[in-house]
Amino acid sequence: MSDRALFVVRAGALTTVQDRGRPGHAHLGVPRSGALDAPAAALVNRLVGNPVDAAVLETTLNGCALKPRSDMTLAVGGAPCRVTVDGRPAAWGTPVRVRAGAVLDVGPAVTGVRTYVAVAGGVIVEPVLGSRSTDLLSGLGPPPLTDGTVLPLGREHVPHARVDVAPQPAPPAELVLRVTLGPRDDWFTPDALRAFASRTFHVSSASNRIGLRTEGPALERARSGELPSEGMVLGAVQVPPAGRPVVFLADHPTTGGYPVIGVVRTTDLAAAAQAAPGTPVRFVAVRRR
Repeated sequence: MSDRALFVVRAGALTTVQDRGRPGHAHLGVPRSGALDAPAAALVNRLVGNPVDAAVLETTLNGCALKPRSDMTLAVGGAPCRVTVDGRPAAWGTPVRVRAGAVLDVGPAVTGVRTYVAVAGGVIVEPVLGSRSTDLLSGLGPPPLTDGTVLPLGREHVPHARVDVAPQPAPPAELVLRVTLGPRDDWFTPDALRAFASRTFHVSSASNRIGLRTEGPALERARSGELPSEGMVLGAVQVPPAGRPVVFLADHPTTGGYPVIGVVRTTDLAAAAQAAPGTPVRFVAVRRR
């Protein structure tokens, strides 16, 4: 194997390869997938001179540790965390040159959930349906990283950015999600609709790349029975029988039979990717555009 590779010393709780995903395959039952915090992934790519659609690593909560086989440039962004190279402090949010054999350790998220690591040249695992993203629902793409995984890398491009005009927003202390009601808001009582748009929910620890689950008031249905399965979109807010809303994220199923009370604006979903368990959540109803 070429020396343009990364050795995974510590994979962490969940580290996956992600790019911009594989949209356009819902008719085949294939989710979009891709980096949950797309702006953070694009930013670390820019910092190392990659195109914004290059594949990066997405870590969850407790980071990872990586050892390059040759000298290379990396950048760490997304959820703030401590970064070290062979135990010495290194910069977060700017390019870092790491020598062959040194260990870059991406520590636990100080705030937020998902940290992104870009390597100059990008991760070049075999693409599936045009994307290198790991999809946890369908199993497409490379499996989540394990200790000892070796990741091939592309050729490094220069020069690298040293600053960026788009600062990284802090993970939300309160998650505010703008929602267009429908198409199945008529399946809920008026009291449930008022509660949905006025009460505070909290991010559940059961959340994952498929959906952000919430805890809080149960939304009462106005209708009994179940819907036939229908298409689901990114940001759909599905309400299972227990009545707690679930916001569908990148690895969501392409169909479902529980009613969708509304759809979150796509621009709000990056913040949802960084909302840690226990974070307050408010849904704000907006008009259709």
